[in-house]
Amino acid sequence: MAIYANPVEVRSKQDASFLTEADLASHHIISEGLAKITPEWPVLSEESSEIPFEQRKDWKIYWLIDPLDGTREFVNRNGEFTVNIALIEDGFPILGAVFAPAIGRLYCAVKGSGSFLDAGGKVISVRASGYKGGKARVVASRSHRGEKLDAFLEKTGDHECLSMGSSLKFCLVAEGAADLYPRLGPTMEWDTAAAQCIVEEAGGTVTDLAGNRLGYNKPDLHNPEFVVAGNPPFPWRDFLAEAPA
Repeated sequence: MAIYANPVEVRSKQDASFLTEADLASHHIISEGLAKITPEWPVLSEESSEIPFEQRKDWKIYWLIDPLDGTREFVNRNGEFTVNIALIEDGFPILGAVFAPAIGRLYCAVKGSGSFLDAGGKVISVRASGYKGGKARVVASRSHRGEKLDAFLEKTGDHECLSMGSSLKFCLVAEGAADLYPRLGPTMEWDTAAAQCIVEEAGGTVTDLAGNRLGYNKPDLHNPEFVVAGNPPFPWRDFLAEAPA
């Protein structure tokens, strides 16, 4: 947060995404901390993503982290950035923590134990209450939208669109503040793992467009397009099928 309080130097990575001093500082702090408490478990971070599949293919359990999710939001100083830490076992998240330090919100979940929000020291259980009919509450990326999403939203008819950065979009569904988060564009595994655990433990779903749960430690670390839904879910497949490819 000391870096956040001062002018931010921004660099571009090979994929044209942003990189700041905060990304690297957070990466080192978290990676070193996890190595101390669980030295037997490897760590895969956005900033260490060059680890080849041949080296990680036999990992049964490992940490997957995004040291700074929402770098554009960090640079723009709107507070909508997070630190994402997930524990992956047999290809799926079993623990997730999403921390938004600028707005003082910590979401966390452990498989089989539910999802929780700590907002200023008050811890509450959260549930993905889901769609109850009428106007759908759809959350979309503040920085990455695209024509496919616009076409999908047009098909859904009357809806309320909430813009949010980083993995906080998942968390809005997890706490029942949104019905649906469709992501019809590119993301990486570290963008979604921690928040997926929070949504699932809150009773929601995170699936690809065929309805399959998102899995992790693939040869290619890109995610497929996916939809995050509450419970009961908004009938998104009815509209997505009609949207142009």
